[in-house]
Amino acid sequence: MEIIISNSSNKPIYEQICLQVKTLIMNGTLSAGEPLPSMRSLAKDLHISVITVQRAYEDLTRDGFIETVSGKGSFVSSQNQGFIQEEQLRIAEDFLRQAAEIGRSHGIAFEKMANILKLYYEEE
Repeated sequence: MEIIISNSSNKPIYEQICLQVKTLIMNGTLSAGEPLPSMRSLAKDLHISVITVQRAYEDLTRDGFIETVSGKGSFVSSQNQGFIQEEQLRIAEDFLRQAAEIGRSHGIAFEKMANILKLYYEEE
């Protein structure tokens, strides 16, 4: 698992970790049951405090992305498939909203926008 921390980002480090782990889970790079690095190991690799990683893991647990088993470590949650699908739908809705705003503001007909979406959706 590769996490990249940006010191120039306006997001706190724990949020950067959360976002990247969520992305890895949602795009299938990390699958259900897969172990995550220990908090100490990840903190050492990223040259950050264990407390920062702990905060990220706590947020990921709260959001249902990972499960932590005392004495065994943290794992990608197996019960998050519905949640992941809902999150992906939310992301798609955001992109579609942006596309609709662009289409409206530039006078592109709805039918044309719908046909473009259909083409991409059916593309293999």
